[in-house]
Amino acid sequence: MDMLVEDVMQTDLVTCDIEEPVSAAVEAMLRNHVGSVVVVADGNPAGLVTETDVLLAGYTTERSFSEIPVENVMSRPLVTIAPSKSLRSAMELMKDESIKKLPVQDGLDIVGIVTMTDINHHYGEIVREIHAMEQPRSLSDAELRGLRSGEE
Repeated sequence: MDMLVEDVMQTDLVTCDIEEPVSAAVEAMLRNHVGSVVVVADGNPAGLVTETDVLLAGYTTERSFSEIPVENVMSRPLVTIAPSKSLRSAMELMKDESIKKLPVQDGLDIVGIVTMTDINHHYGEIVREIHAMEQPRSLSDAELRGLRSGEE
């Protein structure tokens, strides 16, 4: 059985409002020890701001973070995945979209986020799961007795 996104996602989401400046997103990231914030507009997810987005904005505009609107920096459209999807699907989506953070959406709600770091932390479990899928299934003693009795 594949590991699912919901098995590894973080559910403590950090958000900021689309009307706020980048400095608010930076403060939220630093205060919560995370590398991204989900940007919301009228309570709905609108985009994602990452550390890289912030660095790029500061470097290219040479303006203070308090002068740059979050809306100008956020990644959109928001690429998401369902919690019931496999981790393999999440990794493929991250690779295809060239992203490292993937908000998890259940219906209309963002319920978590899965990152490459989360996946790396579960790497051992993922490898064991792959090896288990590759191993032939062992027969139980009862199944073996049934086979033997059928041969006679």
